[in-house]
Amino acid sequence: MNQTDFGLSKETCDGVIFDLDGVITQTAKVHATAWKTLFDTYLKTRAARENQAYIPFDADKEYRTYVDGKPRYDGVESFLKSRGIDLPRGNPSDDLSNETIYGLGNRKNEIFNTYLQKQGPEVYEDTLSLMYEIKRQGWKIAVISASKNCIPVLEAVGIADWFDTVVDGVLSQKLGIKGKPDPDIFFEAARRMEVTAKRTAVFEDATSGVSAAKKGGFYRVIGVNRADNESILKKAGADVVFSDLCDIRINDRLPVRKKEMASLPPALDHVQQILQRAKDRKIALFLDYDGTLTPIVNDPQKAFLDQSTRQTLGKVAKKWVVAVISGRDLAAIQNFVKLDNLYYAGSHGFDISGPANLTLEMQKGKQFLPVLDKAQGQLEQNLTHIPGAALERKQFSIAIHYRNVKQAQVTTVRQTVRQVQTDHPELRITEGKKVFELQPDIEWHKGKALTWLMEKLNLNLDTYYPMYIGDDITDEDAFESLKTIGTSIIVKGSFHPTSADFVLENTRETAAFIETLFDEKER
Repeated sequence: MNQTDFGLSKETCDGVIFDLDGVITQTAKVHATAWKTLFDTYLKTRAARENQAYIPFDADKEYRTYVDGKPRYDGVESFLKSRGIDLPRGNPSDDLSNETIYGLGNRKNEIFNTYLQKQGPEVYEDTLSLMYEIKRQGWKIAVISASKNCIPVLEAVGIADWFDTVVDGVLSQKLGIKGKPDPDIFFEAARRMEVTAKRTAVFEDATSGVSAAKKGGFYRVIGVNRADNESILKKAGADVVFSDLCDIRINDRLPVRKKEMASLPPALDHVQQILQRAKDRKIALFLDYDGTLTPIVNDPQKAFLDQSTRQTLGKVAKKWVVAVISGRDLAAIQNFVKLDNLYYAGSHGFDISGPANLTLEMQKGKQFLPVLDKAQGQLEQNLTHIPGAALERKQFSIAIHYRNVKQAQVTTVRQTVRQVQTDHPELRITEGKKVFELQPDIEWHKGKALTWLMEKLNLNLDTYYPMYIGDDITDEDAFESLKTIGTSIIVKGSFHPTSADFVLENTRETAAFIETLFDEKER
């Protein structure tokens, strides 16, 4: 298959499965180091005891051949057999000092967790950018891993809620799922996503995983080339191999390349640089609300704006154009901010108002009100049995909050929302911080709202320099809309790849940045 012609389309594919180590996270390096530490220590001790030559573990060739992608204990047994060492299997509860397959495997797990706590997992930005695009378009996605540390790793990088299902070493042991190169782990992920193997794509960096997915008859097996081993992955059965996943088209759209928040420069330290971008133009400041101007709280009705932040916004709005673009209803966001000299875009920009009785409303949104009413009724009926699930009906959308739902039931919430969306294809699902949202399926988002508002307010780029500050996945469309014409800043709070130019640590820094920027510009 020609790489330049390759892409994924909803016409032929319903779900996507990602391996964890080596595809999403760079924990493969940590695993390789842990395996080498384990085996070198054991081999050195055994060689001295048996009066034999000590040959260290090859963390490249032997790692890929005998342990990469396999369940931990199978990896121990596979490598030892390659060295002619036959140990008893033992029991899963074996002490770390036991010279058994389980004992060595448990020792490796302790070494891995020690390294992981010290180093922390690293993520591949190209995979996160691709997954963001896949999620944005509403595909089902799963993660698989032979590791029993899969969920802790996902939680450490803040993406545990991204997936429709997780099939890891813990679940595999519970269900008796065979490890790679047997395809059972992929079959289980597809089954839990309620899709077929023939309409599911698999992303794998390990030859054992590629072979397993190919053996299982999956729609496409995409080899992820992280170690200059393209030919090996193709030989194992990969339909196509990519070194950069941002080169893959999803429904004819290439992922927008994003960065990790940790790699962005701090906005507070670069105020002068940002002002230099604006030069002598006036600044038009656009702001998200929840997580940007005020911290995220468990009860959305208690997200009150700090009085000092309100005073800062009021002062700035006397000289600058300031607009709040929020997923909340227009009336709700106005009631929280309580300033008459700001512009407000509620419901992600479907409903806009401003000074001098300005009212702008997207007429297209009104035709979706009846279907939103029906979807609301279904959700109210189907979510009542899930403690902590909260429904928030807005004029042009429905938010389903799961911040207070137990982790084990989040998948049920997701499946319920997906089913309602399937029943009402006129709507689409978007995701934010611990929230799913059903919105009219039209080309409208915060980025469109921002550019539309600039046009309606005659904020031409010769006179005005636009800036946007947000914190969530729903703000990424606004960041992308300013990529060549303004500055975008993200406020930390949850992890996701971002198109923003700069970063702020929290909502307190948002207020400090706005005040500093204003004072420096107006002095």
